[in-house]
Amino acid sequence: MRITDHRYSAELDKFDLAVRMIQHEARTGTIRACTGFSEDRIRKIYGAYFKGSGASAVRRRRGKSPKRIHQFVNSTPRQLEATVLAGLFLLCEAGELDDGGRISRARGTDRVGLGQRLCQAFEAYRGLHPDPRLSFEWAWNLYHSLVDSHELYLAPCEGCGGRYVQDAYALDYHRCPFCEMKDHRALPSA
Repeated sequence: MRITDHRYSAELDKFDLAVRMIQHEARTGTIRACTGFSEDRIRKIYGAYFKGSGASAVRRRRGKSPKRIHQFVNSTPRQLEATVLAGLFLLCEAGELDDGGRISRARGTDRVGLGQRLCQAFEAYRGLHPDPRLSFEWAWNLYHSLVDSHELYLAPCEGCGGRYVQDAYALDYHRCPFCEMKDHRALPSA
């Protein structure tokens, strides 16, 4: 068996994605959704490559992935980071934006390709935010809240014309977190 055989490339892509997601401390269910691997296989990958290696402190989170959207819009800094991450989803071609601010799943992307694009977006987000407020699991939730449930969308800002993450069912003041932060910093301090 040669590792370069084309028939094994899909399996290697899944394995590489699983390792990458474990490094981001993704939950087993999230990894399973992207790779199709069984829970047992994911645990074995973690045990073989991460468990007991003192160099990296990769933790395994237990339980279900977070589902609340309040985390993304309850403060200006969090809304700003959610907006940056949503923009990175679009930049990494994990989704497509329509005129109404709704994001749909990228066409022609299988689940492994989607997982790779989400990892790429999350890694870019961590590069932009040295002390990120959102974990990979929260990024996963953000993506599904934008794409599947449409509880969140990208609303237009009246101040700068840009778009920002907004709760689809909440009162919207049409001000993005960037303009909010800029306005608050411009105020004279007492």
